[in-house]
Amino acid sequence: MALGDWASVTSVELMFDEYHKWYYESEVWKTTSWLGVPCLKSVQDMWNYQEIVYELQPSIIVEFGVYRGGSALYFASILDQMGVGRILGFDIDLSVVHQIAKDHPRISLFECSSSEPMVAQRIESARTDGPIFAVLDSDHSRAHVLAELETITPILRSGDYVIVEDTNINGHPVRPGWGPGPYEALHEFLDAHPTAYTQDKDRELKFGWTHAPEGFLIRN
Repeated sequence: MALGDWASVTSVELMFDEYHKWYYESEVWKTTSWLGVPCLKSVQDMWNYQEIVYELQPSIIVEFGVYRGGSALYFASILDQMGVGRILGFDIDLSVVHQIAKDHPRISLFECSSSEPMVAQRIESARTDGPIFAVLDSDHSRAHVLAELETITPILRSGDYVIVEDTNINGHPVRPGWGPGPYEALHEFLDAHPTAYTQDKDRELKFGWTHAPEGFLIRN
């Protein structure tokens, strides 16, 4: 395609939206894995995350939602290479987590709702001097994601990084008709707490599209 064919920004955005819809609706993301363990995320987001993690050098990576443990294992592999940090994973059901993830020395898993008060206590007690990188990817209802943001935000420090995943559902641009979900929760939270975070648009738009539109957040 000639360079001139890309003149319209709107056309480029539509192209990304169409690819985003294909990627999501084809469910190819459900077939991805890390070291044989299912990791149900978009591959360009995972690449983006490892760049952020390397730059941030976090003492803790927090995962709200664990499923089979593929993303926890992915992050643990990166931290192994960096020689820093640990992973705290929270999920209401750990029975399906792959044993290799359960056994990894950097990964600690807790069977509970990610919005329970004890979650904040666990994170605070585990934190050292380094930053926190957190990924919110559990129950995708508006109420639950809002509760997660209310839970984690007060314990974060300036420069900590949060990803609110699956803000793409409910028509942003996939799965219209889902109902209020992560996107709506995020905007409700930011409307109520306008100075809590800065949205990292450069990271969000680096690869043209993401499963977490408007959900790349840096704590102020």
